[in-house]
Amino acid sequence: MIKKNDKVKVITGNDKGKTGKVLKVFPKTSRIIIEGVNLRKRHTKPTQRNPQGGIFEREMSIQITNVMLVDPKSNEATRVRSQKILDEKSKKKYARVSVKSGEMF
Repeated sequence: MIKKNDKVKVITGNDKGKTGKVLKVFPKTSRIIIEGVNLRKRHTKPTQRNPQGGIFEREMSIQITNVMLVDPKSNEATRVRSQKILDEKSKKKYARVSVKSGEMF
């Protein structure tokens, strides 16, 4: 239930404890890319777009199971549940709700 632009916290691995914004989600492979997390050096050849070439640091993907959403109220990692909500046309919709504070995402 993690989406783009969510704030997440890494709970395992080399970057344990870091928080960041989700840049991209790959649902088929259950992986995500987080801003400033899991940085790796990438060696690139000179191209027309980048005539200099060189070594660049770039965010690489990590497993979705290694992160937790950050509660908007307390800024701590929290589990999430889905809750039914009726909209103005009496249609059922689902919203993500924090287990710790009850705050909606």
